[in-house]
Amino acid sequence: MISRVLNCILFLSIISLSKGVASDQEPYTSFYVPNKYVQENGFLKEHQNLMHPPQFAKIKEKLPRPEWDARPDVISSYWKAWEMGFSNIKAATPQNGFISPYIDPVFNGNIFMWDCSFMTMFGKYGAHAFHFQGTLDNFYCKQLPDGFICREIYGTSGKNCFEKYDPSSTGPNIMPWAEWEYYLNFNDRKRLEKVFPPLLAYYQWMNLNRTWQDGSYYLSGWGCGMDNQPRLRGNYHREFSHGHMSWIDANMQQILSGKILVSMARELGREADVKDIQKEVDFLSRFVNEKMWNSDKKCYADRFRDGSISGVQTIGAYWALLADVIPADRIKSFVSHLENPTKFKRPHRVPTLSADDPAYVKNGGGYWCGAVWAPTNYMVLRGLSRIGEDKIAFDIGLNHLNNVTQVFQETGTFFENYDPEITKGRCRPGMVGWTGLVPIAVLFEYVFGLRADVPHNTLIWDIRLTDSFGVKQYPFGKDGLLDLYCALRPNGLQKPEITVKSNRDFTLKVIWGGGSEEIAVKAETDE
Repeated sequence: MISRVLNCILFLSIISLSKGVASDQEPYTSFYVPNKYVQENGFLKEHQNLMHPPQFAKIKEKLPRPEWDARPDVISSYWKAWEMGFSNIKAATPQNGFISPYIDPVFNGNIFMWDCSFMTMFGKYGAHAFHFQGTLDNFYCKQLPDGFICREIYGTSGKNCFEKYDPSSTGPNIMPWAEWEYYLNFNDRKRLEKVFPPLLAYYQWMNLNRTWQDGSYYLSGWGCGMDNQPRLRGNYHREFSHGHMSWIDANMQQILSGKILVSMARELGREADVKDIQKEVDFLSRFVNEKMWNSDKKCYADRFRDGSISGVQTIGAYWALLADVIPADRIKSFVSHLENPTKFKRPHRVPTLSADDPAYVKNGGGYWCGAVWAPTNYMVLRGLSRIGEDKIAFDIGLNHLNNVTQVFQETGTFFENYDPEITKGRCRPGMVGWTGLVPIAVLFEYVFGLRADVPHNTLIWDIRLTDSFGVKQYPFGKDGLLDLYCALRPNGLQKPEITVKSNRDFTLKVIWGGGSEEIAVKAETDE
């Protein structure tokens, strides 16, 4: 009798903790094991910001102004990307319960974890005009008590689009990366303190609910964001099933996110909160190198249920660059695929599936079966920077920008993805959307070569163009604005002649083909 009473009390306690969730969030009863870090999630109690989105014409003067006399086509595509991006900003509504106005992914009216994370990475350059980073707040404010965050949320009702245990319900885990990129550009410690708890709780949910017995991670075609890639074998559904396999991108993303959370904890003095994460990062780093390296293909790949390694070379393997787990003796062979015309060096770089794969769709790219996508290209570029392969990154970035710009000149718009074999946009036109990465972030970071590290008060300027070019009102920190100009050069080896104006002191590291120089830039005053 006592046992039955205790069980009843326990059952009622669980219901109390879960708030009997068969209500607003989900159409079924769900019981939660509460995560303590969700209790620190301030976004859950934040009041809605129902402000009307700004109009592009009224805020254009607050945006950075690139200059490149030899390429007016690039400059016009840059401004059009911002115009389209601002036209896609939506207000939060009482019906959806979002707490911040946000940039819409331009897909089906819903918000996506995958898309929105990447959109903030070009949106940071417009932060003086609109707080694009707030787009992610609408995911944090929908976090469930156990740490789960759905990868897709209805824009009308604010409800989750998936039951959380569905293999396609969440992922990829890249929001920590998006927040860290923002931190590098603005040194916004208050935001870092605020996002750390929900990101940590979500990481822990992934660890508890997306791992196999061996500790490796799984997703699905939809969950990894690359819907129809030919990665599963047998009768498993290509888009919706986990296939009982270890997914290479999921494991690398978890390593990356774990490392970033450790870095966040170090900045915030919360190292004790991430001890288990550091252990998992170490374990997963060994796992992917020992069990997910295809020695014949010289590439990281998915691992099947029987322990065999897939021969499919997916762009998803290149999360290894950002995760920074590649042994020195493997880097050259792994990166060489990006320079191989039979694999990833197609006329428009970089296809999402190796061109020598039987499933590669030469005519159009077949969505994720070879098409070129802005988010995965940006991931590759940032990863190449991580390992110091900046020359390859410049070549890929310029090729990508040139192709996207030419399509824009011919059509007046941007597309969801691009043909790897010819200069043509594919699928949804009007995609800004994450394709805004190319005319904005890729232009600034990989063609102009500007990469900020505001927490260390440093700007890297890797100058590879020989044309004259520059940017005015480049944002550097919360209030910093820089004017940067590089004069025409006869060749890439000649030291560039630069002009820099700033309203704050900072260190400028200039790199060019013939050398490098560190300059202490002093703020200009009105005196």
